[in-house]
Amino acid sequence: MLPRVYREFERICVRRGAGGAVLEVGAVPSDSSLLCMESLSSATEKIGINLDGPAEYKDFRILRGNANCMECFDDNRFDTVLCNATLEHDKYFWKTVAEMKRVTKPKGLIVIGAPGYAWLPLEGLKRPLHVLRRIPPVRRFASAHLLWLFRGTLTIDLHNAPGDYYRFSPQAFREVCLEGLREVEVYPVLLPPIVIGSGLKP
Repeated sequence: MLPRVYREFERICVRRGAGGAVLEVGAVPSDSSLLCMESLSSATEKIGINLDGPAEYKDFRILRGNANCMECFDDNRFDTVLCNATLEHDKYFWKTVAEMKRVTKPKGLIVIGAPGYAWLPLEGLKRPLHVLRRIPPVRRFASAHLLWLFRGTLTIDLHNAPGDYYRFSPQAFREVCLEGLREVEVYPVLLPPIVIGSGLKP
């Protein structure tokens, strides 16, 4: 996991009072697991779910299972549900999102991160480029090679694990992944962007 993304999850969990019974979807048995975050040190229970389970690591266990159908967990089971760098590999990610909401208690916290796309921070380049485009050779070059910077976005590279199907916009996080939650916050970090979103179950 990228250190900046880990710090953002930590910051969100501290600020939003994460704890209690915690589930990480896509957990791995290593220090890069979100279940190892300092903000969760007083959690009453830590469980992960992964296709590659079962495993045990430090103070948590990982169950083998498909997050598309988490039959092993009752409704309203967890106070905090975390998921990072998993939905892009999930062919049916919307099923996992629905299951995450199902197993979260009312007023529980859901935090999701995934590779995405967002507007590039290139606003400061538009004016100089406009002036330079008045020079004919630059105009030809700019039209052919530079304007794509303002019409596209970067995304993180493909990484098969076992597949790599999706990239998410901040809008997709707000209106699809976190739909129905309250106090929703969504923003991209890094470049290429990782989109991180959080919200509370009503």
